[in-house]
Amino acid sequence: MARYFDVHPENPQRRLIDQVVGIVRDGGLIVYPTDSCFALGCRPGDSAGVERIRTIRRLDDRHHFTLVCRDFAQLGQFARMDNTVFRAVRAATPGSYTFILPATKEAPRRLLHPKRKTIGVRIPDHPVVQALLAELDEPLLSSTLLLPDQEEPLTQGWEVKERLDHVVDAVVDSGDCGTVPTTVVDFSEGEAEIVRHGAGDPARFA
Repeated sequence: MARYFDVHPENPQRRLIDQVVGIVRDGGLIVYPTDSCFALGCRPGDSAGVERIRTIRRLDDRHHFTLVCRDFAQLGQFARMDNTVFRAVRAATPGSYTFILPATKEAPRRLLHPKRKTIGVRIPDHPVVQALLAELDEPLLSSTLLLPDQEEPLTQGWEVKERLDHVVDAVVDSGDCGTVPTTVVDFSEGEAEIVRHGAGDPARFA
């Protein structure tokens, strides 16, 4: 049965954040709010957690996960950028964007596109996620919580708890979440290509 954490959306309670991070460090899979939708998350090195996400969402081996990072310095450990791309990504973070970038040698191999050696990274603009990432001191390997029998993501924590009670270890609720996933911007070839139109305004990359 999943533990349920009612976390303040603007001033997350430290003791609750500590408990959630403890679950992640112990190999747990959590559902947490972002500035776009609820997401599933585990440690980047947790292969069992990755398989649990695949099972919940019924994903095949071609699905690409995202590294959700605390700040730009952490993002830079896993993705390479020239000066032009650096400025564009920096100006849009934190925010509701996922960026496809060439991966560094530190990036977990299971997250890389097998042929292009790229990785998806993002820095969310949400106090609860930021608190989790600051305490965890490493990124979360994540995927949008979109269940295979639904067209839109779940928006309420109690509903997530009800649906996923026996397949995740914790649900972090800080109020209603959105239904629109991130805008995905592919910078792997140096120029911005909008792969998915979502919550972030794509016009800034036109």
